[in-house]
Amino acid sequence: MTAAEQTLAAAFTGHRAHLVGVAYRLTGSVADAEDAVQEAWLRLTGLGDRARAEIRDLRGWLTTVVGRICLDRLRSAAVRRERYVGQWLPEPLITSGEDDPLDAVVRDDGVRMAALVVLDRLTPEQRVAFVLHDAFGVPFTEIAAVLGVTEATARQHASRGRRAVAAAEPPPRVALDEQRELLERFVAALATGDVGAVVGLLHPDVVAVGDGGGKARTAINVIDGPAKVARFLLGLVRKYGGITAAGRPVLVNGDLGVLFPEQPGVSARVSSIVVRDGLVVAIYDVVNPDKLGHVRFD
Repeated sequence: MTAAEQTLAAAFTGHRAHLVGVAYRLTGSVADAEDAVQEAWLRLTGLGDRARAEIRDLRGWLTTVVGRICLDRLRSAAVRRERYVGQWLPEPLITSGEDDPLDAVVRDDGVRMAALVVLDRLTPEQRVAFVLHDAFGVPFTEIAAVLGVTEATARQHASRGRRAVAAAEPPPRVALDEQRELLERFVAALATGDVGAVVGLLHPDVVAVGDGGGKARTAINVIDGPAKVARFLLGLVRKYGGITAAGRPVLVNGDLGVLFPEQPGVSARVSSIVVRDGLVVAIYDVVNPDKLGHVRFD
């Protein structure tokens, strides 16, 4: 490797965490994010010396390239979802804490599971325009080029995405200590089988959403309301015995969740909780093995 190639590789490595964050926020897929970043690197190295020399802002150029790649992935995903069994959730991003290379990615509020679930409701064009502009400051002239539309249309896509996100109002992230205290109380309540205790820890607007993709068992439809969610969870505890004891607390997209290894009759899964007003307002249960290939359960 020449000195120039080493310099280019070092510069790209310096932007890699940022690019993974952009791609994951755009696609909600760890695999797609990693593939998009790798493809951006190949496109960069495929340029001639003159073309590379004309890049004034490497970070901005790479962000735009990743956005274009992710747009194609989003459009393909939209087609796949028409045939998808049950609910669709983002792939969970599990990190171990301070020394994890993806720690910088999950620190961003925009990659919280609750925030990504809202982004999944946008069209591919709205998502790309909104995320690139509002989260990463990409100019609309460049976003228009990514989308293949006029600048005015790019602004319109971003505006519609912004309104949709504001209307959904994902709850803000709360301190991990508060999440941990609530999760411990919640697991204890489930273990006792006390319906009243479980309901008392659920927000009035609570929802439980499962994603098995037709390949693993979880709730197919969204379950809403404290009573229904409590009955559903307690039914699982009664049926599968020590399922709560088998879980291991992990960081899921920067928030607290639980990793459950495969058990007799129960598929491996990653469950994350969302807290609002000191109560559990959402439970996201990702069981589709296609979305857990990057997760270590040992």
